[in-house]
Amino acid sequence: MNQVDTAATAAPGAPAPPAPATRFVGRGRTFLWLLVRGAMLLAVTLGIYRFWLATDVRRFLWSNTEVGGETLEYTGTATELLIGFLIAVALLVPLYAVIFVIALSAGPAGDFVGILAFPVLAFLGHFAIYRARRYRLTRTIYRGVRCHQTGSAWAYAVRALLWWVLILLTLGLAYPFAQSRLERYKLRHTWYGNLQGRFAGTGASLFMRGLPMWLVVVGPTALALIFAGMSVDWLKVGEAATAAMKGENFIGRLGEAYHGLYVATGVTIGAVSFSVVLAAILFPVFQAMMLRWWLSGLRFGGLTARSHLRTGQIYGAYLRFLLYALLFTLAASAVGIAGLIGMGMGLAAVGRPEISEVMGAAAAVAFYVAMMLGYSTIYQATVKLSIWRVSVESLDFEGLSTLDRVRAEGAPSSAVGEGLADALNVGGF
Repeated sequence: MNQVDTAATAAPGAPAPPAPATRFVGRGRTFLWLLVRGAMLLAVTLGIYRFWLATDVRRFLWSNTEVGGETLEYTGTATELLIGFLIAVALLVPLYAVIFVIALSAGPAGDFVGILAFPVLAFLGHFAIYRARRYRLTRTIYRGVRCHQTGSAWAYAVRALLWWVLILLTLGLAYPFAQSRLERYKLRHTWYGNLQGRFAGTGASLFMRGLPMWLVVVGPTALALIFAGMSVDWLKVGEAATAAMKGENFIGRLGEAYHGLYVATGVTIGAVSFSVVLAAILFPVFQAMMLRWWLSGLRFGGLTARSHLRTGQIYGAYLRFLLYALLFTLAASAVGIAGLIGMGMGLAAVGRPEISEVMGAAAAVAFYVAMMLGYSTIYQATVKLSIWRVSVESLDFEGLSTLDRVRAEGAPSSAVGEGLADALNVGGF
């Protein structure tokens, strides 16, 4: 029973318990209808409505999030997102065209450019994330005071790219320290009016919390790779591969190295499969751990946040998604089969094979789009909304009165960063 219910059932004359510092007051059914309507309009407009849907989703979440008895306000518009996206596309299309032309026509240099495109796009993705965050903050208002963000998106992108190289080289062990440093940079440049933010979470604390999970998930794959490196004669494998390029039999040239390579391949595939399955099972644990760590590290002047988010709440969100996704799949499959039978009977009566092929292809595309939109709607209505709700309601604040002395500062930011993030598929709420 929540605190509101407790107050309603308290004995007459007894003092009411204090209201929670933060709470989410939105109704799930209202959010679901917003998403269903949005999905239908997305299908009709071939995806163009997503700018309006993103704006509606943010307004719903912001306006139903209470802090100290007052709600947030989102002032962004769909037109801003659309214009930002079009500008970002205009900037990215020439870049993609240049990379494509060079990669096809420049020989070995083209291959190098094709490989170089990955870090370039990764850099642009981090740049877009920072700029999109600036846009969303400047469209967030609380008690009439706007949030805003300073700092350089270029500097953040360089930091993020270098950290991700280190994360890959260390098989993920550097991830906690990367997150700590990047969050400190973001929060140090985050402002609520004239009140500067900071991040108190440390990489060491996150590392110690996540190390057992890393050992369980990544450990088997790492051991399999070590086993493969020690048990296989890689010199022989290289010679066999070179001979195979000249037309010789690869397996025959391997000789004694074949058995070791066969065993090492089987062990590695088994270890990777085990790690992938375990990672999927433990992902809610990881997500809950990251959310608690991040929320508890938020600071704004004398305002201190603490989160008591429970892992079971995250698991519950994913289990609801799996259940509703299964029911949706069964229902959609039944409708699809019935529609296929009916369409087949109608086309057979017409007796035009060319029409049957076109109609069949169109029906397959329509069914695929409907399924993807359905899964996306269910995911947002269960996982996304639940995680937002439980994250908000898990927060406790100390020094909330600090916000009473804030002066308004900052101005709205351009939506180009948000558009670039959308174009690169790295956007979010």
